[in-house]
Amino acid sequence: MDFSARVRALRESAGLTQAQLADKVGLTNRAVGAWESGRSKPRLDKLSQLADILGTTPYYLMNGDGPERVESRATSATVPIRAIGVTCMGDGDEAGADAVVEVPEGVAARHPGLFVVHGIGSCMDRRFPEDAALGVDPDMEPRTGDAVLVRDEAHGSFVHVYMAGAGGTVMLSADSWQDGYEDLVVGPRDPPVEVLGTVVWWQAYEDVVR
Repeated sequence: MDFSARVRALRESAGLTQAQLADKVGLTNRAVGAWESGRSKPRLDKLSQLADILGTTPYYLMNGDGPERVESRATSATVPIRAIGVTCMGDGDEAGADAVVEVPEGVAARHPGLFVVHGIGSCMDRRFPEDAALGVDPDMEPRTGDAVLVRDEAHGSFVHVYMAGAGGTVMLSADSWQDGYEDLVVGPRDPPVEVLGTVVWWQAYEDVVR
């Protein structure tokens, strides 16, 4: 059973039509139809939302019942998880990804909803390599100082440091050895920035991808 079949089966099990599911995720019937026909997959922000609606996790939607459904060479200490996209850490923007990343099984067990993105760019190079696999927990509320995966209409998805301010203001900052990256300050009246999850694990991409 592939991604499209899993979405269709879970939707039908939930008693939802394509139109009802599309309404819940804020998209068109055509988008859901494309998922179920295998023509496309959700963007990062919609995958987590889709999993919540269907009562599952991004890992299940992308990988199936368990690691055995992925062609694997994992040891007993790792779990293979498919990277669901590429996200910006200073350069570029999100794009498709189809690599399998070896994640420590203890990390996967502590964060059942964990998904992996491929982070590229230098604006977080004090914390992460410029080419990094990032494990993101969509269910963990960020605290000041945490690295978070966020998305807005102007920038797409990106990773920054989360800092909560007074009056509902949030500042998102780069953590780089290089100058030139500006902080993004989001107040109650500003266009919203969606927090897709908190980064809970990372590794140099080339060390864990296969």
